Amino acid sequence: MHGLHFDNRFHSLGDAFYTALAPTGFANPHLVATNPSAAQLLGLAPGALESPEFLAWASGNATAPGSAPLAMVYAGHQFGGYSPQLGDGRGLLLGQVRTRAGLLDLHLKGAGKTPYSRFADGRAVLRSTIREYLAGEALHGLGIPSTRALAIVGSDEPVLREQVEAGAMLIRMARTHIRFGSFEYFHHRQRPDAVRALADHVIATYLPDLAAAAQPHLELFRHAVHATARLIAQWQTVGFCHGVMNTDNMSILGETLDFGPYGFLDAYAPGHICNHSDHEGRYAYHRQPAIGLWNCNALAHGLSSLIAADDLRTVLLEYEPLLLAELRRRQRDKLGLALELPGDAALIDDLLALLAKGGIDYTLFFRQLCDFVPGAANTPLRDLCPDRAVFAAWAARYSTRLETETRDAAARRAAMRRVNPAHVLRNYLAETAIRAAVDQGDYREIDNLRRALAQPFDPADEFARYAAPPPDWGRGIAVSCSS
Repeated sequence: MHGLHFDNRFHSLGDAFYTALAPTGFANPHLVATNPSAAQLLGLAPGALESPEFLAWASGNATAPGSAPLAMVYAGHQFGGYSPQLGDGRGLLLGQVRTRAGLLDLHLKGAGKTPYSRFADGRAVLRSTIREYLAGEALHGLGIPSTRALAIVGSDEPVLREQVEAGAMLIRMARTHIRFGSFEYFHHRQRPDAVRALADHVIATYLPDLAAAAQPHLELFRHAVHATARLIAQWQTVGFCHGVMNTDNMSILGETLDFGPYGFLDAYAPGHICNHSDHEGRYAYHRQPAIGLWNCNALAHGLSSLIAADDLRTVLLEYEPLLLAELRRRQRDKLGLALELPGDAALIDDLLALLAKGGIDYTLFFRQLCDFVPGAANTPLRDLCPDRAVFAAWAARYSTRLETETRDAAARRAAMRRVNPAHVLRNYLAETAIRAAVDQGDYREIDNLRRALAQPFDPADEFARYAAPPPDWGRGIAVSCSS
């Protein structure tokens, strides 16, 4: 693939960290979707994604000059239980590309069996690749760190999940695919030398400023803990549910990684479980902050051969106050509160309780809150609330609070519109694109959504339809780990 400048630093760690392996290509592949904005990050020329050369590479039928495909090995805590060996069971790290923003991994998902596939087929299906492709763009558009996708390639190859589906591949981009579970793998195998090598690699490659610290490995852990806390605060603020927060799905750099049964809240429900396979509700929306800390604790064990226990505990204690401060700051922004005053937390919490009790649409309510007028009836907001008396009481308190702000109303509303999206990737929107693609071979809605998700705060008129709450058929769509 011409135009890509590979710098495969992970490959230099040695074969204890991966298995070198070529992808198993598709026969009769075809392009389903391409992402021009992602291609621009790689420095690819316009139209490069439409070339036969790219299709051959993205379908596993060719190897780009300079790439070095490999399957990474890692472990992880899955739903709280430790799995000693996982690894890339259906994907390959094609290589690392130098860009103006630094190194970017290119990862081919659905590339066939690897030594870590266990009893699986190493493939992905069109349905799940569409969901991941759109999810990365949705979070990126919202300003949340995330992997992104360059393209989807479809095929005629049948793949068995709950039923036979069409196989597909997705080229994913990330700063790194090194996970919490990468460190766990070597720690629990009593390989402190490999833990150190991996930690040194992350510092040298991604966080070089930490090398000069008195304790670089401690600062690496602090960076991971802080990045995780900030990431989850961002998820909570936009109503995003990851669904499978296993430690093998947690990036060491704090990017959202591995989309499966994710979802954005429709009606606000703190206990919402987006993953149909999560029977105990371990990864429910309101539990995500605590699970983030649980996962950081697992990472602490993985790094315990490098960092003293007391130092690890000190950093872990920084997680909760940082997450709470970040969450409160973002919640105040959603309410247009530039100042931080006593009583703000109660005002926010009482609003969330109102939304939960009434089953009120989370995204729609906050977007309409941007047009709130102190002392007025605020009829569009009021009509979203089943209990109008409770809303009126809260609105009176909010009106009083806004009087203490120094910004004028126009500036406040503009600031609120920059943090309260008009639309998010609701499950019914993704499902609409999936049905058109899978049932009819019509891929236009995938691209429509990609473009809409790039502008969630100030959408073009053509995307106004995406702000609608779900229709009856789109409520409570079941999404499982196979998704």
